[in-house]
Formats: sequence, C-alpha cells, structure tokens
Amino acid sequence: APRVDCPLCACYCRVLAPVYGFKEKQCMSRYLSVMVCASCLAAAFAWAAESNTTDYTCFQTAAPYAPELDIGSDVAVVYGVDETFAGRVAGWREHGYTAAMMTGISWGGYGDYYFVDGQLKRDEIQTVKNGDLLMHGDSTTVGYNVPSPAYVEYIKKRMDPAVDAGVSAIYLEEPEFWARAGWSEAFKKEWQRFYGEPWQAPDSSPDAQYRASKLKYELYFNALRDVCAHIKARAREKGISIECHVPTHSLISYAHWAIVSPESHLSDLPDFDGYIAQVWTGTARTPNIYQGVAKERTFETAFFEYGQMWAMVRPTGRKVWFLADPVEDNPNRSWNDYRANYERTIVASLMWPGVFRYEVMPWPDRIFRGKYPKVDLDTQSGDRQGIPIDYATEILTVINALNDMRQEDVAFTCGSRGIGILVSDTMMFQRAAPQPSDSAMGFFYGLALPLLKAGVPLEVVQLENVVQDGALDDCRVLLLTYEGQKPLKAEYHEAINRWVRAGGVLICVGDGADPYHGVREWWNRQGETDHTPYSHLVELLGVRAGVPDPQPAGKGFVFLAGEHPAQLQHDPAGPERVRQWVRTALELTGSTLDLQHYLMLRRGPYVLGAVFDESISRDPVQLDGAFVSLFDPSLAVQRHVTLHPGDVALLYDLNWAREHAPLPAVAAASTRIRGEVREDGALSFLTRGPVGTVANVQLLVANAPDTIELTPPVPFEQRYHAGDGALLLTFENAAADIAVRMEFP
Repeated sequence: APRVDCPLCACYCRVLAPVYGFKEKQCMSRYLSVMVCASCLAAAFAWAAESNTTDYTCFQTAAPYAPELDIGSDVAVVYGVDETFAGRVAGWREHGYTAAMMTGISWGGYGDYYFVDGQLKRDEIQTVKNGDLLMHGDSTTVGYNVPSPAYVEYIKKRMDPAVDAGVSAIYLEEPEFWARAGWSEAFKKEWQRFYGEPWQAPDSSPDAQYRASKLKYELYFNALRDVCAHIKARAREKGISIECHVPTHSLISYAHWAIVSPESHLSDLPDFDGYIAQVWTGTARTPNIYQGVAKERTFETAFFEYGQMWAMVRPTGRKVWFLADPVEDNPNRSWNDYRANYERTIVASLMWPGVFRYEVMPWPDRIFRGKYPKVDLDTQSGDRQGIPIDYATEILTVINALNDMRQEDVAFTCGSRGIGILVSDTMMFQRAAPQPSDSAMGFFYGLALPLLKAGVPLEVVQLENVVQDGALDDCRVLLLTYEGQKPLKAEYHEAINRWVRAGGVLICVGDGADPYHGVREWWNRQGETDHTPYSHLVELLGVRAGVPDPQPAGKGFVFLAGEHPAQLQHDPAGPERVRQWVRTALELTGSTLDLQHYLMLRRGPYVLGAVFDESISRDPVQLDGAFVSLFDPSLAVQRHVTLHPGDVALLYDLNWAREHAPLPAVAAASTRIRGEVREDGALSFLTRGPVGTVANVQLLVANAPDTIELTPPVPFEQRYHAGDGALLLTFENAAADIAVRMEFP
C-alpha cells in the first residue's frame, strides 16, 4: 500500500492516480524494473509530486504568495501581467501550486494603452449618449474599452510574458460591453465596418438597438478569437500547451444588468477551452419578482445562473469552473450577511452534479485580511472586524469538500425532472432604449421560478446549443418564449422541430407584443416581410397559430400559450398557470407532474438540501441518520437535521461512507487533505491550510487509534465518540504539509 513518506507513492497519489484513474492504490516502487540512483529517483519524484496535474479547484489573486493565503487549492490564478508577475508566479509555484494567469479583456490596468501624451484615449472607451465615458468601478483611468484592432494587438502583447512564464492557462475575464453604450467614435467605425452602412444611434429604434448589441457581441467574440489564437500559437512555438478560458457572468446576470457579452458564442472558437462561471452573492442577490413581490432570492437566482453556465458547456465538452465568493464586491455588508449568502450560492452550485471544478474564491487576501462592518451596511461608525474564526473554518471545510465532488453516486430527491427552459444570448440584445425588455426579467423568471419553487429542478437549455448532438436528450418538456429574446439562426428551429416530432412537448409562451420581432433578421428576410420567430416556428412544426389546446406534431405536441410571461410574475395566480401548462404537457407523455417544496441531491457521501419559502408547503424537512454539516465549523455529528423554509444544507453522510468507503477515512476537514492512505491498520494523510486558521479533521473510524503522530510535531487535541465512530482532531493549520499518521488496534 502507498506510504506518505515514499516519493514514488507521493507521485502516485498526487499525479498518476488522478490522471489515470487508478482505483487500487499500491506502492509504485514494486513496478520499477530499472535500477536507478535512489537519491536521483527520490528527487525526481518529489519534484513530480509538487507538480499538480489536477485543476479541480483554483482561486484568483493579485497578491504574492503569503502563508495566510495558502488555502491549498490546485491552481493559483495570478492576476495581472506587470513587472511583478514573474515573481508572483514563482512564489506560488514554489509552494506547490500550478500557476495560471488572469486579466481583464474589456478593461484593466492598461495605462500605457489608455493614455497618449498624458491624455485619455476617449475615442476607444465605451460612451453613452450624453458623452459620458463608462469607467470601471470608481476608476478615473480604467475604462470599458471598445475592442478596436489596435487594442486587440495591444492585448496580444500583454499575453506574451504569461506564455513565456509557462503558465498552465490564461483566463481573459469579463468581455463586457454595456447595452447603454454605443456613441464612441471607435464604435461608430466598427459599425460601418461590420454592417457596411453608416452608424445609427442605438436608441433610435428597436432595430438599431438590436444591431448595436449584436455588433458588441461580435466585437468581443472576434477579439477573443484573435487573442486566444495568438496565445496558442506562441505556446506552440515554445513547445508547451496553454489553455484559454473566459471568466464571465452568467447570461442571466448580464441580461439583468444590461451588459452584452459573447457568452455561448465563445464555444465556436477552436482555441477556446472553457469558462469560469462568475456567479456569487453580488449577482445572485439581484432582486426578482415572484407572485408580485420583488426581493432577493439568492439561492433560486444562483441555481439558474449556474444552470445556464452548465448549459453552455454540457453539449460541447468545454470545461467550466463554478465560482462562489465568501464575501462580495460590496465592502459594507456584515460577515453574517456574507456567510448566509455564501452558503446559498455554494449549495446552488452543487445542485449541478455534472460540474466538479470550482473557483473556490476570488481574492483570498480580501477574505482573510479584509475587515467588514459588524452591523450590515454600516458605513459610518468604522466599527469593522476581520473574518471570524468560525467562518474561516467553515470556508476551509467547504473548500476541502469541493476537491471531492467528482462523485459517481448521484441521486435527486425532487419534483419532476426532464423539464427545460430555453434561453438565448439575444436576451442581452434588448436591454436598452428606446424600448428595453422587462427590466425585471419576467420573460425568464415568470416561467422559471414557478417550477423551481415547487421543487422541480428546471434545466436551463442554451438555444444556441440545441444543434449539438444530444443537447435535448434529457428533456421531455421545453418552455420557450421569444418575448425578450430571439433566435439567431433558423437551424435552432429545425432542431426543436426534430425533438418535438420525436416525442417532446413544446410550450411556447408569448403574445407577440415584443417590438423586437420586427428587427431586420433572418425570419423576415432582413425586414422584407412581417414574419416573426413565432410564425416561422409554428409553420415548421405544422401547427396552427391561435389554437389554445395542445396540437400534435409527429410523436410530440405543441402548446401555444398566448400571454406575455412577464405578466405571470406579477400575478399571484401566475405560478399555478405555469405549473398547469407543464402538468398538461407531461400528461401527454403519459407521466405526471410531481411537486414538493424542497430539493435534495446526493453526490456520493455529500447531501445537498434547499427548502423553499413561497412554496406549496411550509413544513420543515427532517433528515435522520448520522451527518456532519460542513457549515458547522465544529463538525459535530448530527443524528437529526431539520431544515425550515429558506434553509440550505451541505452535509456529509457518515452512514453512506460506512457502506461505500473503507475505514478509517477523513469525512470532513477545515484543511486541504491529500494523499489519504490506509495500510496495515494505519491511516496516513497530509494536511495544509492558511496560517492563523484552525484545522478540524473529522474522521470516521471503527475504533479509537492507539497512536496519533503529526510530522512535523504539532500540538493537537483529539475527541473520540464511540457511539458515532467519529474521531475529531484539532490543531493549527500550517502553510506547509503536515503528515498525520495514526495506528489502530
């Protein structure tokens, strides 16, 4: 069996096993058939062990390595390329991290480009109608740029130091163009180049606004195409491989905030490898309306945001990391507020079991070094505090669990599955004057929230991906509206038509009042006819417009609901109307609509739960067994867990672990656990965590150990509870590996 102190086994546990998926962990030294110098062999494999090959967890930071930031994730994404970049990369690598790079693509610390002879290059900064420049945050020197050819060439050169440093990946974040912009001279030139016609003020008509947004969409698509191609080409010249990723808000967030970005279009790039889903408290707490009530619904919003990001990659094979932030960009919230919303976004992210990569936090320095108000939104007293030790312990426990989310045993306890809602990138094209779509996003939330609130894990389906093989295979019922979004290509309708005729049920919702139906596009031959996306789809499906009852189409059915979905979110009876449509649709397939007021998901030993308020019941949900709550820093064993409406949970199921995993084993820990090995009545593993934090390690054991040894020697406490078969170790984290070995009778 592998030994922690054997360099060959260390290589196996940290490098070979994750790559090749070996299940039986045996000492690799027995397989060597070539005799080599032992010291050289040890040195070689020790070096290999330090080279992380997995990328399941990462964090982004502009800070140099520091012991209090050593959270033990796989990848340190070093932010910004400046004269300190090489040193920062080297510092993180020296402490065992794979190093990547991140920088903004639409904004950044690019003063040498923005300023010419001390003057701001105003023509290339996104500009609104009154001439104001759109600057990033409170900056007076960093603006949101129009990606002109000169700017793209500049960004390419900024990538070269990162490529030369041999980073594993480059992350080009937030390709953002504000919907209200479009008056800069650079944008006017790009309009003429793209459309072959003079620029039109975006607020002059819905057609002009749609065309302006479509141009913004293509400008950052083209910019990323060229920059990613440059990165890949330079890497090939140096004989290395570098991935190109784009950290981006969800389509739902960008549409709600009136920002245009290439989103799913990026999957059309041959040199594009994946996304970071930038979903966190700041996006997910954006209020929405349900049954006429506008308020924050952090879990529900985050559930859909993460779901949309998963929908973009699921049929394409691209990677995606789900981000969650233990704080947020607003520095005036209290730690209690941050903590409650962090737990909701974490549980929402874990409800999508196809994803097992996570950005565990951005900016660890603002979390572990930051000070925030003791009272929420207190901006006057100056009474601020650093992170409470119990919240730091909770965060580290969650991070360690995120490294273990690639689980095969996945099971939902929920309402009916196989129901999807179609969303399109064009949701971002209708968000500004002269006639912006519903500011509260009722065309999405009016259809989506009624199902999720009743325990139905509604799948978000990216319209641009329906042409991909298998994209609709898991859906029995699809909800679609073109009030607030439009189809970019006729091929999407052809794919939907094939799906319906094979047995699917399409619920098409809309009253046709959206003025954007008349923009110059493919469905009306660039304005030559009065056709709409609805009329094209209805004709293709072979059904009659205006018929309220379900109509057959091949083996499937089409249901045309002639009302605007935004009205549904204001009407207290609106949710039940949506659920009745879906109920009827499922009955046409020979099944029923199952509802409940909570979602539960098992991922191996991990149990995720969310109980909804504003739902069909207000009863608490109780789980009985033996659980460790990963939101409880003490990691105490709980025999009964009660969740009330509005509660979320992330639990480790000790009974599942006893049935499926060999004992002894680490169940939960507020420290990074690596190299867990059982041999000859002993358990060994390595721990690592930020200086100044506590390592609580909850182990599942058959009996108490005879000996516990920590190397290097570290004071520790132990508590063994025979009834639960649980052993808790507590010691101070160290920004270096601590080897733990315990012998059992």
